[in-house]
Amino acid sequence: MKTQSALERVLEAGLPAVTSECGPPRGAVPEKVKEKAEKLRGYVDAINVTDNQTAMVRMSSFAACLIIKQMGLHPILQMVTRDRNRLAMQSDIIGAYSHGIDTMLCLSGDHPSFGDHPMAANVYDLDSIQFVQMVRKMRDEGKFQGGDDILNAPRMYIGAAANPFADPFELRVARLAKKARAGADFVQTQCIYNLERFGKWMEGIRERGLHEKIHILAGVTPMKSAGMAKYMKNKVPGMDVPDGLIKRMSGIPKEKQAEEGIKICVETIQELKEMKGVAGFHIMAIEWEDRVPEIVERAGLYPRPL
Repeated sequence: MKTQSALERVLEAGLPAVTSECGPPRGAVPEKVKEKAEKLRGYVDAINVTDNQTAMVRMSSFAACLIIKQMGLHPILQMVTRDRNRLAMQSDIIGAYSHGIDTMLCLSGDHPSFGDHPMAANVYDLDSIQFVQMVRKMRDEGKFQGGDDILNAPRMYIGAAANPFADPFELRVARLAKKARAGADFVQTQCIYNLERFGKWMEGIRERGLHEKIHILAGVTPMKSAGMAKYMKNKVPGMDVPDGLIKRMSGIPKEKQAEEGIKICVETIQELKEMKGVAGFHIMAIEWEDRVPEIVERAGLYPRPL
């Protein structure tokens, strides 16, 4: 009998889940991981640990997950196909599961050209959909991708990512359908600022009944300033920041923009709570973990149910 992960228990109970994120440090500094994770204790159901995000070298997701697990919290192992072939990925998955890490997010990862080692070789042995299929086969069939049996197969709760705002928009729903069919249990979306466009994506999700096959966690990121809003609109691929939001942030004195960003984030969650098919929220407060408890409380998502 498979034991359920913390996130799985909340979602399967039909309750709104809350996850957040912990970016590991750029060095052997476990105290930094502990400090970030401790700020989230009691306010989220699970904590994503990023895997060399933006192709910058950081402490491994596996190591940081282990630190968080030892704190009595629930980490989500992120893993990208950019840096590993299928042997290394399967090895790390059974290694993580051996330490009680039972939830993961399967990603392809940012291209090395975005990071601090643009000369690094790409691996991309599998794409993100093939990656999900491989983890599902390991869990449900107890088989390595090569076909051999696994001793004590890793019973991972499998997550994937979705960007409702990337072009071409009309293919976004179909791509999620592929991930659901491949075996993803939940999906965390790109951060949402354009609620109208996200609503159209969710319409397509509901038309195909995908919200009944995969749990959708809506991504939100609080803006710290009007400058951050402009940067995300103009410089971050696949991001959709409406001009009205930038105008609203720009119309506030600089010293009050961070508070306005928190207010907008809470308002966004409140609107998303009313949207059928949204199963929870992924709060990506980048290097701003200390504000997550406030966001969770003000959004009416505290106390956590389980």
